[in-house]
Amino acid sequence: MTATFDSLGLAEPLMRAVIVRNYPAPTPVQVAAIPAVLGGRDVWATAQTGSGKTAAFALPILQTLAAGRRERGRFVRALVLAPTRELAAQIGDSFRIYGRWLPEPIKILIVYGGVSINPQMMALGGGADIIIATPGRLLDLVDHNAVSLSAVQTLVLDEADRLFDLGFADELNRVLELLPAKRQNLLFSATFPPAVLALAAGMLRDPVRIEVATEPATKPDITQRAIEVDPPRRTQLLRHLIEENKWTRVLVFVATKYATEHVAEKLRKAGIAATAFHGELSQGARTQALADFKASAVRVLLTTDLGARGLDIAQLPVVVNFDLPRSATDYTHRIGRTGRAGESGLAVNFISAETHRHFGLIEERNGFELVREQIPGFEPEELEVPPPPTGGIKGKRPNKKDKARAAAAKAAGLPPPEFKPAVAKEKQFSWPRLR
Repeated sequence: MTATFDSLGLAEPLMRAVIVRNYPAPTPVQVAAIPAVLGGRDVWATAQTGSGKTAAFALPILQTLAAGRRERGRFVRALVLAPTRELAAQIGDSFRIYGRWLPEPIKILIVYGGVSINPQMMALGGGADIIIATPGRLLDLVDHNAVSLSAVQTLVLDEADRLFDLGFADELNRVLELLPAKRQNLLFSATFPPAVLALAAGMLRDPVRIEVATEPATKPDITQRAIEVDPPRRTQLLRHLIEENKWTRVLVFVATKYATEHVAEKLRKAGIAATAFHGELSQGARTQALADFKASAVRVLLTTDLGARGLDIAQLPVVVNFDLPRSATDYTHRIGRTGRAGESGLAVNFISAETHRHFGLIEERNGFELVREQIPGFEPEELEVPPPPTGGIKGKRPNKKDKARAAAAKAAGLPPPEFKPAVAKEKQFSWPRLR
């Protein structure tokens, strides 16, 4: 029997929100998570961006809070932590849309850095039902005595793997220490590296385990291309493709913050409206860049992996990997910005001789294989693919000091000193356990 939102136990005001949002049927993560969250269970979910996970936790949290009473003071009842400002804003908007028809208003606040803290402190007067926050700004507000986390009933960690990727381990540890031991924990992550597994082991109590297949039931209609080009000619090729194909909006991923500015400047000089989007911009500049891009006032948005998750841009026709991502998972998130909500999309990858092998690994991990193309006038001159590295692994072969000691011993007629490979120390994370 196919599940419906009505069968998941949602109250009428939330069912109305689902109908207005035109959700035809619950996604697999919603089918599994909504009853579990309503039942007060901890949840440990593997879910990709675009799987419907925000509604999977937002709808049942709203229903639970609507049935309870808020304590007076600087308290918060539900806390959602997100890795980026854009994702926090997007989650907050979803909460507000879903809660629009509840009989009693739910106070929802979105707090993040990059903007003045004073308006956020004023908004927290009298506490809040739900706070969606980035970890750093949340701790700033705690330090200013603007909010207390001692009454949190439900904690949500959304995109937990990205929280670690962006260096929030220490902040997460501090937040967890401020929370009550007895609470509901909801952990959502696309991947589970060791740090996230350690977090789950220390935080979750008898969780409902949800694993949503990486491949959705309906595969996005995304055409993928791999174009060979020498690195110095990538900007020219990008400009050519934009003009030749009359692309109206293009999201371009590059490796560094400097590259976003550099390539954007080159495109602007060529008469193509382009802007940069990266973590060192002020929040006002980031918000403006996204607004301009969504409104088609800017044709090309250059971004780092900051834009790989949490950006929901309707009808985005093209994504370009100017620089390839580091991992196969990052590749999936990047190209997933296009081909959303039933639309078709195009993902273009620039491949050089040095990145051939890396892209082959991305293909293997994601289960596809692309024909390598060459665009007339942009044929690469460096066609030779470098052989695999043969120098050994760093730390497992003699370095300059080892070689110097060996040469000195030989000159003195002594046996060569014993070489002991360096052993890398894995960083350990310590998480407070439930008492």
